[in-house]
Parts: sequence; structure tokens; C-alpha cells
Amino acid sequence: MNAEAIVEFTETLARIAASGGGPRALAAHLAKATGGSVLIEDAQWRHIAAAGNGAAPASARGVVESGAPGLAQRIGAGTLALGWLSLFNSNGAASPDLLLRLTAAAIGVEIARDGTAHRTRAAGFWESLLADASADGAAVRDEAAARGIALAPQYVVIALEAESADGPVGDLAELRALATAALRGADGETGIVERGTTLFLFVPAARSVDASNAATAATLLPKTAARRAPHLRISGGVGNAAPPGALHAAARAAEAALSIARRVYGPGRVGVYDELGAYRLIYEGASVEGLRAFASHVLAPLRNYDEKHQTELERTLRLYFKAGQNVKTAAAELNVHRHTVFYRLRQIGEICARSLDTPHDQLTLRLAVAIDELHTSL
Repeated sequence: MNAEAIVEFTETLARIAASGGGPRALAAHLAKATGGSVLIEDAQWRHIAAAGNGAAPASARGVVESGAPGLAQRIGAGTLALGWLSLFNSNGAASPDLLLRLTAAAIGVEIARDGTAHRTRAAGFWESLLADASADGAAVRDEAAARGIALAPQYVVIALEAESADGPVGDLAELRALATAALRGADGETGIVERGTTLFLFVPAARSVDASNAATAATLLPKTAARRAPHLRISGGVGNAAPPGALHAAARAAEAALSIARRVYGPGRVGVYDELGAYRLIYEGASVEGLRAFASHVLAPLRNYDEKHQTELERTLRLYFKAGQNVKTAAAELNVHRHTVFYRLRQIGEICARSLDTPHDQLTLRLAVAIDELHTSL
């Protein structure tokens, strides 16, 4: 292909982009010029668009990773990787590599431009939810639809901060890239808000397992960062799962978890609000109703187990603490062998998902028992 033909091809790309044709039309222009089949995929190899009449594989991943037949070019915008453009069965067309590169550059500009506009609209929406303590659920859904955002039934809110040897990191671009790669929701769009040195992520969690997976991924993020960006140390907090209209409170819980985890465990850890036990009460304070709710929540697994299996795990825990954690004294009070007490204590740890060997979990169980005793004695 001579220089004039390449210029003409490029001018046509520019006209398509200027007229709003989009990535699909640009891919069709490449397919027509080469006589081949064209495939556009995102950075995770998910299908975006295809053009041309010839046969093409479902994905170009094999071309990039194992040298399968075909040509593939990364679609990017600056240092941002947006996806892949691939060409198959070009039938000996002249300069297919060059035409592929030119088309990929044009598609990258289009995707980045559309993505920037969408992110701008979306950011304003998530910022409004973060600031509004009394958002109306129906109004939130209408506003999301107007901005082109498909809302999930509920979200897990995660607050993250990064620090380096020089102190807190104010430029959140690197933290944002690490977090969005690790905390992509299974269904729906992940919302992102930057507020000062804190990055908030609203991860879709339609099911309880999605919420659990998001929390697990968040707690592993500091280790991921240690491998990919060793100069950063990430701290964070995972709030409650909540519907879109209640994300303000969920974000406050995430901020509290971030602060508690940093103070109790030191930087470089992510705390889960629901797992911080007594530290939530100490940090935030609580009403009488809040204290009773805390005790009930902590002791509920033991009570349910005792009721179902006719055991005495809750009584064993109370006597164990009353005896100053002396197993022999507790066994005498319960009229059982001390090995039975040891076995019950292991059961209690498994059922409550807490370890009586750690001061943090022991504090939570002790406080729950003390609050419950005060409540039942009234």
C-alpha cells in the first residue's frame, strides 16, 4: 500500500470518528480495506464488536498469548490499556499491520472519549450518594438511569488510602488502578469517588456471596499491592452491604473500619466493619439499644447452636470468663472433665468465627457477655 492510500485510509478513519460512527464503524472500515474479519475486545478479552464476513475465533487471546494465526494490536489511550483490536484472514492485503495500528489508535481515542464522559457523569452520581444521608431510593434509581448507570440491588462500600515512605499519597491514580482491577463487581458497574486522600469504591453485591467476595478481595489488596507496587502501603475499611439509597451510612462504616484497622493493626491492613467487634463500640460509642444489639449479634450463633443441639456452649463461655479463664475451675462448676471444656472452647471459636487465643476476639466476646449480663439483670 503506497503513501497516498495510507493517507486516504487514515482520512476515512477521521471522518468516521468525526461523524460519531464509533468503534464498530472504524472496525468495519478496517475489515473492508483488508478483506478480513475484525474483532474488538476489552482489556479482559470480553467481546465489544466485530466486523467483516470471514471466519474469526471467539477471542484474539490465543494470538497474543500463544501465537495463534492472526494479528492483534493493543488499544490504548496514553498509558491506559483499553482492549485489543485483532485482524484475521486479511487475504494478503498490503500493510495490514500498519492499518491495524492506525485503526487501533482511532478506536482508542473514541473509547477514551466516551469513557471519560461516562466517568464524569457517573462520578457526580456516586459523589451525591456519598454526601446525601437521606437519599430516596426511587429518586436514586431515576437519577442513575438518567446518567446511564445500571444499579445493582446493593453495594459494598470500601474506603482505601495509600502511603509511601514520604507519607500519605495524594495522587490516587495508582491506587485506583490497583483497586479497580482487584474489586470489579460480578454484576453492574463499580462506582468510584475520590475524596481527599481517600478512595471510595461502591462494589456491586447483589447476593451475600458477592459481598463476602468483595470483602475478601479488599483484605487481600495490601498483599497484591506489595507485589505490584512495593513502594505503596495500602490501608482500608470495608463497610456494610447496603442498597443505593443507604450508601452514605455504609461509607461511614467503611471510614470507621479504615480508621480502626489502622490504629489497632497498623498501616497496611484492611479492616471489615462487621468483624471489628468491640472496637466499633469503643471507637464510635453506642446507645443502650446499640450495646444490646451488639451483644445479641455476637452471642446469637452460640444461642442458636445450643437451642438446636441442646448444648451448653454459652454457659460454658460465661463460666470460663467468670473463672478468670481457669479451665479446671470452669470444669468443676460445669461438672465435666476439663478436656470437655477445652473441646467446647474450640467449638465456640469455630461457631462464632473468633479465636479465644487472640486479645481482639476475646475482648469482643467478653464485652458481649458483660453487656448481656447487665441487660438481663435489669
